[in-house]
This record gives sequence, structure tokens and C-alpha cells, in this order.
Amino acid sequence: MDIRNTALKDLHNVMKIYKIARENMIKNNNPTQWGKRFPKRSWIKKDIKENNSYVIVNNKEIVGVFSLIIGEDPTYKYIEGKWLDSSKYGTIHRIASSLKVKNILSTAITFSFTKINNIRIDTYKDNKIMIHLLQKYQFQYCGIIYVRNYSPRLAYQKII
Repeated sequence: MDIRNTALKDLHNVMKIYKIARENMIKNNNPTQWGKRFPKRSWIKKDIKENNSYVIVNNKEIVGVFSLIIGEDPTYKYIEGKWLDSSKYGTIHRIASSLKVKNILSTAITFSFTKINNIRIDTYKDNKIMIHLLQKYQFQYCGIIYVRNYSPRLAYQKII
């Protein structure tokens, strides 16, 4: 699989993948993390314009999408718990799969560590699949953060 920056021309396909991901979350007893409308199209366009959005491509087809934002994340300033350290980090956000191939998260993590050696990520308490995968990839649970709508998220970090 290859990873490249998302282009505006990819937006339609990317939004399809987010729809698949939302439906999969609902099917797997996680109906409220993304609901029926997250992430907003405007956020994805902003990520694309700022070169923070990436697509994972397999045989010329987009099969995954995620954002990697390097630098301080405002939602991570306050944590009920403690981060592993306070050095510069990257945050993986809005990761989603078309469900056509496996290892989307692993591929995104491996790529992200080529950009920065300190990665943070968060997920909803009902996202059992993501929690399992973060533990599998040796992310350490650090505590609870709160996203824009004050909803709690489980926060993880890994440093290599």
C-alpha cells in the first residue's frame, strides 16, 4: 500500500470512506463517536489544504484516510492523567477504512513514525476495535481528554 497527501479531487471518495467507517462503528456498538455526520467535509478540506490529510492507496484505489497533525493539539492540553512526555508530537485523527483491506491503522502508524517519533491518538470508550488495535501496536493509555463538544476520549501515546 502507498500513502500520499490527499488531493481535493479525492474528497468525494474520502467522504465515502468516512460514511463506511461511521456505518461500521454503528454496527460494532459504537453509534455515538462519529454519529451520522462526523467528520465535517469542511474539516477534511482544511486538512487537505494544510497538507495534513493522507490517503492510503492499494492498487490505485483509496482504501483508507487519516490526518497527521504535527504540533500541539488544543484538545490535548488538558488530560485527566499524564502524557508520557511533553516533547513535540504528532496526532493521528480521523482515521477510516473502506474495509476492503486490513492493516490501515498499522500502515498509518508506520508512516506517521517516519515523520515524527512521538505519536498521540484518542478514541471513544465504545470503540473496542480501536482500543484493541492501539494496545496491539503498543500505545500506552495516558488518560482522558475532551474533544470540542466536551465528549471524553481515551488518550494514548507511543514514542519510538
